[in-house]
Amino acid sequence: MQAALDIFRALGDPTRLRIIHLLRAMELAVGEIAQVVGQSQPRVSRHVRILAEAGLVERRKEGNWVFLRLGRDRGMAPFLTLFDRLEPSEGEALWQTADLARLAAVRADRARAAESYFAEHAEEWDAIRSLHVAEADVEAAMTALLRQEPIGHLLDIGTGTGRIIELFGDAAHQVTALDRSPDMLRLARAKLPQDAGDKYALLLGDFLDLPLEPGSADTVVLHQVLHYAQAPEMVIAQAARVAAAGGRVLIADFAAHEREELRTRDQHARLGFSDAQIENWFADAGLTLERVETLPGEQLTVQLWLGRRKSAPVQRLEERISA
Repeated sequence: MQAALDIFRALGDPTRLRIIHLLRAMELAVGEIAQVVGQSQPRVSRHVRILAEAGLVERRKEGNWVFLRLGRDRGMAPFLTLFDRLEPSEGEALWQTADLARLAAVRADRARAAESYFAEHAEEWDAIRSLHVAEADVEAAMTALLRQEPIGHLLDIGTGTGRIIELFGDAAHQVTALDRSPDMLRLARAKLPQDAGDKYALLLGDFLDLPLEPGSADTVVLHQVLHYAQAPEMVIAQAARVAAAGGRVLIADFAAHEREELRTRDQHARLGFSDAQIENWFADAGLTLERVETLPGEQLTVQLWLGRRKSAPVQRLEERISA
């Protein structure tokens, strides 16, 4: 009874109702909500604290930003369903429409930030892309491999600018995208569809410590990420840990090469990988290598390695090392 009273008290304020309405559309930062509702950030933070204490919203810190989404506790579902069944008054319909229009402006700001970032870094991106096969060919090969089965819960490790979200998000029933760069996550958010709702979760995190439960992802993708890892085998072990039994892990990265400038100029920790390396790391992590696709380019070859999680429980890599 007390929990229900806390929820109704939390909802007993027009601004907090507006916040819930906005978060039903998409995950937002506190500053973005303040921009939409036209209130100071400290005041919005106070409203958010009340909603969070009642379990109606969840807060997640990402660098200097705090992002919000609707609470995912099962007990919240009846209260959120109530929003769908209540017919808004004429006045409520007007502010809901106005808030969604201002929210569209926030999305436009995100898109402009993405354009600005790429304009500043265009030469760096183009220098690498010119060395390998066209990205459209890589994406087509990835799509051909993954669309043969349901995507289910998609985990995009090192989402970067969110391209994998664009490619496979519509076919997934849930999407979790992770990156260790707050700037990259803000760019990825610009790619989310207008009706994203709570289907998408963009998380700040590290590929060596994935913030997901074991066996919770059906499809795991690492697109041009593994060559940044000092210990690729640990990254693969983490991907296998969160993959469901029978789930798939797809790695798109460079075949072994000798372009040393990518290590010194672009911070690549590894100069590509051989099929044998990936197959051995897959086996150690409890994955079976099912398919390998080779896409030769001018100077770099892109490889796709598709693995499947075995049904038997897999011992964590660090546990095997210490055993």
